[in-house]
Amino acid sequence: MVIRYAELKRCIPGISEKVLIQKFKHLVENKLVSKESYPEVPPRVEYRLTPIGLKTLPVIKDLALFRLENLNLDI
Repeated sequence: MVIRYAELKRCIPGISEKVLIQKFKHLVENKLVSKESYPEVPPRVEYRLTPIGLKTLPVIKDLALFRLENLNLDI
């Protein structure tokens, strides 16, 4: 599944450009996400989970479920 930067930004209300860029840079450096840039006007950047990133989904799902079941925190 491919997702574009603007789509990701809309999914995370309140996140700053700087923080989102830093987080994605970190994910790319750790090979959890791949980044493809296209030399177009306007520029197009697409992100996708790598095979290693896909392996993290069950763990993330379990952590999210644990949080919902055990912690009364607002996101």
